[in-house]
Amino acid sequence: MSTLPVSGLPPSLIVSSRDFARLEALLDTPVLRRHPAALALMDELNRAEVRAPEDMPGDVVTMHSRVECRDELSGEIHRLTLVYPNEAEVEKGRVSVLAPVGSALLGLSVGQSIDWNAPGGRALRLRVTGIDYQPEASGDLHR
Repeated sequence: MSTLPVSGLPPSLIVSSRDFARLEALLDTPVLRRHPAALALMDELNRAEVRAPEDMPGDVVTMHSRVECRDELSGEIHRLTLVYPNEAEVEKGRVSVLAPVGSALLGLSVGQSIDWNAPGGRALRLRVTGIDYQPEASGDLHR
C-alpha cells in the first residue's frame, strides 16, 4: 500500500487536537498497540500539524467528515465518511480510520491526492474533490 501523492512526497496533513488525542488513545490500547494498521496511522499522526478544532480549515478531512473523492485512474466517484473502527460500515460508505484508505485520507485537504491499493491489489489514485460535512466547520467541536 502506498499513501504517497502523485508527486512522490507525502502530502502535508493537518489534524485537530481533539482527533489527535482520541486517535492516540485508541492506538495505545493493548489490542491495537502492535497492529500494522495502527502503526501506520501513528506514523501519519506523528508527521501531522495539530491544530485546535476551532482553527481547522474547512477543506481538511477530519474524523466524521463526509468527503467526495474521485479515482483519477477510473473516474469513479466515492463518497466516504471517515469514522472510528467501531463505527465502520463499508456498505454505507463509513470507512474506518484504521483502513488503509481511511488513514490515508485523514488530514488531507481538498485537491490533494493519494495513491492507494484497494483490496485485491487494484490501484487507485484518490483526489479529495469536496467535503460535504466537516464537524469543525459546522461548529460541532465537541463530538
